[in-house]
Amino acid sequence: MTPAPEDAKLVTLARAARARTSAHQGAAVRDRDGRTYAASTVSLPSWSVDALDLAVAMAISSGATGVEAGAVVGDPDRLVHLEVLRDFAGDDVVVHLADPTGQVVGVKRT
Repeated sequence: MTPAPEDAKLVTLARAARARTSAHQGAAVRDRDGRTYAASTVSLPSWSVDALDLAVAMAISSGATGVEAGAVVGDPDRLVHLEVLRDFAGDDVVVHLADPTGQVVGVKRT
């Protein structure tokens, strides 16, 4: 399963975000203007946020009006929640799921 080049870039960005912090997951999204936002899972004793939720929050706080696509890299058995992305970007946004090596193992849609 090979994503289009622009979506493959999201996988690369998500993988790099995950590797920088040794987090459970890394995620990246592309907004409607083509800008990308990458984040990793944040897990503190008093608070945690999934990588995809944080990438979407970064897009929103930067003034994005929607998201075209996303990617999540990490343990393929770990659940990926799409609610925040769906709330912001609506239905039918493609999210590529990749293992820690960057190999795409699945696709979800909001």
